[in-house]
Amino acid sequence: MLVGIALNDDDQAFVEYWCVEVGTRAVAGSPLLGLAGLCLGHTARRFGHLSDEALALAESLAMRAAADSSDVDGRALDGLDDIRSFLRRRPVDP
Repeated sequence: MLVGIALNDDDQAFVEYWCVEVGTRAVAGSPLLGLAGLCLGHTARRFGHLSDEALALAESLAMRAAADSSDVDGRALDGLDDIRSFLRRRPVDP
């Protein structure tokens, strides 16, 4: 459902809200963490920008994925790649 929202909903604030909710509430090791990071990447690709909170979460999830894929899966890294490619304001490298 989160992917569908990220790819199809036209309300960026709504999409970001749910990505952040999922990405901050899921427990370590949950596949929802990587999914949230991936969906933030989709959001950046579609809208060209992210809120500071969403960007910070995407960077944090990607750093966690780079450090330990059993904590956050690699989809968070894919999301950060999209953010680097499509965000008008570039994120800091993990």
